[in-house]
Amino acid sequence: MKVLVFGATGMVGQGVLRECLLDPEVELAVTVGRTATGTLHARLREIVHKDLANYAGIEAELAGFDACFFCLGVSSNGMKEAEYERVTYVYTLAAAETLARLGEMDKQRKAMTFIYVSGSGTDSTEKGRTMWARVKGRTENALLRLPLDAYMFRPGFIEAMDGIESRTPSYRIFYKVFGWMLPMLRRALPNQVLSTREIGRAMLVVAKRGYGKRILETKDIRAVVGR
Repeated sequence: MKVLVFGATGMVGQGVLRECLLDPEVELAVTVGRTATGTLHARLREIVHKDLANYAGIEAELAGFDACFFCLGVSSNGMKEAEYERVTYVYTLAAAETLARLGEMDKQRKAMTFIYVSGSGTDSTEKGRTMWARVKGRTENALLRLPLDAYMFRPGFIEAMDGIESRTPSYRIFYKVFGWMLPMLRRALPNQVLSTREIGRAMLVVAKRGYGKRILETKDIRAVVGR
């Protein structure tokens, strides 16, 4: 299996990439982002691409993949809606539409599996009062209309494992102060907390076998990996 990972320098993306490189069924993992991860591995190739709203110059490098794990995202804290929408909606759809078009050109290959990291509380109606939830909902809905085998992952709290850290300063402070509580919280509220390992492993399982639902909440993601 050949996979693309967008946002591999972020907290979730780091966990997903780690699980991809640990999985012997992944023959090639290619990261796409503004900066390289710095990870060295025989089955890893990195594409540094500055304009995440336009992939015209690198389309040939994005063809022929079985799955895309789209982990790119930012916190909405302090952001105006237009700015948050550009990162969340425009960047995501630019990649997804490109991959969908490339897939339609390759009649010998089944539709690519596209897994998008959304968030618990996402507003599928696109009409709610919470800005980030509306934008995430619009992004999910647009992805589900594309000719892709698309799945939306909606994790709640995420426990970073294996030395992984968030790039968002406020999140790093939160994990530093309250991170010790997450393992206990995960045991007490199993449908609210996931680890970066679980998210990565679940993405790989869904990419290989599919799933009966297009939108996976925390309990669904955990069910995929058998916990």
